[in-house]
Amino acid sequence: MGLILSIESSCDDSSLALTDIDTKKLVFHKKISQELEHSVYGGVVPELAARLHAEALPKILEEIKPYFGDIEAVAVTTSPGLAVTLVEGVVMAKAVAIALDVPIIEVNHLVGHIYSLFIEKEAVYPLTILLVSGGHTQVMQMRDFGEITTVAKTMDDSFGESFDKVAKMMSLGYPGGPLIEKLAKEGDRGRYNYTIPLSQSPKIAFSYSGLKNAVRLSLENATPEDYKDIAASFEHIATMHLVQKLKKYFKTNPPKNFAIVGGASANLYLRGKIEELLKPFGAKLFLSELSYCSDNAAMIGRVGVEMYKRGLFSDIDAIASSPKSAL
Repeated sequence: MGLILSIESSCDDSSLALTDIDTKKLVFHKKISQELEHSVYGGVVPELAARLHAEALPKILEEIKPYFGDIEAVAVTTSPGLAVTLVEGVVMAKAVAIALDVPIIEVNHLVGHIYSLFIEKEAVYPLTILLVSGGHTQVMQMRDFGEITTVAKTMDDSFGESFDKVAKMMSLGYPGGPLIEKLAKEGDRGRYNYTIPLSQSPKIAFSYSGLKNAVRLSLENATPEDYKDIAASFEHIATMHLVQKLKKYFKTNPPKNFAIVGGASANLYLRGKIEELLKPFGAKLFLSELSYCSDNAAMIGRVGVEMYKRGLFSDIDAIASSPKSAL
C-alpha cells in the first residue's frame, strides 16, 4: 500500500492525512482546530497560530508512525496562507521527506479546496467553481488537472471575511460565519434594504467593503433585538451579490458542472440560492461534505495523489516557506 502523507497549516487548523495513492481512500485524517484560542481575539492571531501548529502537528504525526513504511511522498500546503503558519507545515514536510527518503509535493491551498469535492472520488471535468472562504472569493474554470483559470475575484473583502467582520461588530465571537448564519435564520431578510454591491457594474467581480460599512452604520442605532434582522439582511445581500454576478457570467459561459468550495461554502442559505440559480441551466451542483469545507489535510492529500501520478515533485531545497501567488 503506497500512501501520501499530507500536511495543512495555512491558517488556524493543524491537519495531517494519509491517502492511498491507488484507491484514493483516506487511511487517516485528523484536524486540530484553534478556534477556541483565537475566539478571545475575535480573529486569527498569526503568531499564536504558528505556536499552536508547532505543538499540534508533531502530536498528530506521532499517531501515524506505524504507517511510515508505506509513505511514498509528502504533500504540503505552501501557498497561499499566513507565512508564519505555512512554515510550520513546510518544516515538518521537509523533515519527514528527508527522514523517509521520499519526494515532496507542493500544493496550492486553493487547488486543495477544489479537490475537497473529490476526496475518495474520481475528479470531474470541466468544472466551474465558486470559491468562498475567509481569505478568498473567486470564480474559476477548471478544464482538467492543472488547467485552472481565474475569471473573477473580490476587489477587497472576501465573502467569508465579511461574515467574520460583521460578527465581530456584533461581538458574537469567532469564527463569525456560522454565528451570523444561525442568527440570520431568526431574522427578517427584507428589513434592512442594503444595496447589492456592484449591481450597476458590468464587471464580473466582487466587493464586500461597502456592504460591511452599511451594516456598521445600521448597528450604530441598533439594539441587540435588531441583530437578527441585520444578520438576515446582510446574509441575503451578500449572497445575492454572488448570485447576480454568476448569473451575468453564465450568460456567456453557461455551466455544465458547478461547484461551491471553501470554508464559507458550508453556508446553507448560499447553497440554496445557488441551487435555484443553476436550475434553468440543468447544471449539476457539486458540494464538499461539510466536514471538508474548511481547511483540512485530506483535500491536500487528494491533490497530492494527482501530482504524484504525474511526477510533479519539488526540489526540497528550493521549497519556499512563505506564501506564493494565489490562483
